[in-house]
Amino acid sequence: MTTLLTTSDVANIVARYGPRKVFTDLLDYVLADFLRWQEFDKCARVASHSPSGVIELMPAADSELYSFKFVNGHPDNPQAGLSTVMAFGALAQVSTGEPLLISELTLTTALRTAVTSALAARALARPDSRSMALIGNGAQAEFQALAFHYVLGIDVLHVYDVDAQATRKLQANLAAVAPALRVVAFNGTAQAVKGVDIVTTVTADKAYATILTADMVEPGMHINALGGDCPGKTELHADVLRRGTVFVEYEPQTRIEGDLQQMPADSPVTELWRVLTGQVAGRQRADDVTIFDSVGFALEDFSALRWLRDSAARLGIGARIEVAPQLQDPKNLFDVVRAAADVKAAPGQP
Repeated sequence: MTTLLTTSDVANIVARYGPRKVFTDLLDYVLADFLRWQEFDKCARVASHSPSGVIELMPAADSELYSFKFVNGHPDNPQAGLSTVMAFGALAQVSTGEPLLISELTLTTALRTAVTSALAARALARPDSRSMALIGNGAQAEFQALAFHYVLGIDVLHVYDVDAQATRKLQANLAAVAPALRVVAFNGTAQAVKGVDIVTTVTADKAYATILTADMVEPGMHINALGGDCPGKTELHADVLRRGTVFVEYEPQTRIEGDLQQMPADSPVTELWRVLTGQVAGRQRADDVTIFDSVGFALEDFSALRWLRDSAARLGIGARIEVAPQLQDPKNLFDVVRAAADVKAAPGQP
């Protein structure tokens, strides 16, 4: 039997744990898998692009577990009452192919994206960082803010979005769950990023956008660029990338999808796992500019699905469903059809 987790189930896990435990525990799962990077089968995600957006499949596997995520990105979806990003996924046993877990991954993607950002910043930002600018205040924003608050101790948040209602939504949500986090709204990106330790960009337009320019970058900043995550979609001016040291999740994927798509094929980058395992240094001086060009990678979903599986079992959340047939004779699949026909033919059945 397979465990099924709906969005309500995952929200229940978050509510039962509380945000601090969610972000710190999930970060531990993501970190543990990055530390054994070489054990995974990895590939860039398979993308199907259209004028309105993209649909992607994201697989990852080690010797025991296989995972995949189906995810879309359609910036105009809110006008139709739909989320810009929607996702679901599965975790299966490698030795048998048995599906162990099927789960929503829309809420979970926001959680894992936030903890990956915080994990990278913990390795790359100045250790005394306490302030962050959050440019783009949509569906991802609260999760980014809370992850940085609980993992890095960020206590001052500068916020800006072209949609003022999105900013008001963010302020109200954060005031309710994290009153110790001081949130200050600004009327533009340049004003919001001035003087902060970390800048996080998480905008949704599928366009070659320029959210952050080199003149806005100050010595010692860490830049966490999330919104440039498919071909033709960027947030950073190319001069920003030239200004600092660039770190990525999986280089073959980021070259195609990240802000890095603007740069020559031989422009230097470092994969984050090498910093986390101590193979290379991240930040070397306090005035270094570090850039995490994050596009989201399937390994993070693998980690999140493991966390969901364990959390659901621990808390008794989720339904048990028959995805793979439960057969007395594994070679007699047709018996499922015969059994259904026998039920239909039984007296009193329509």
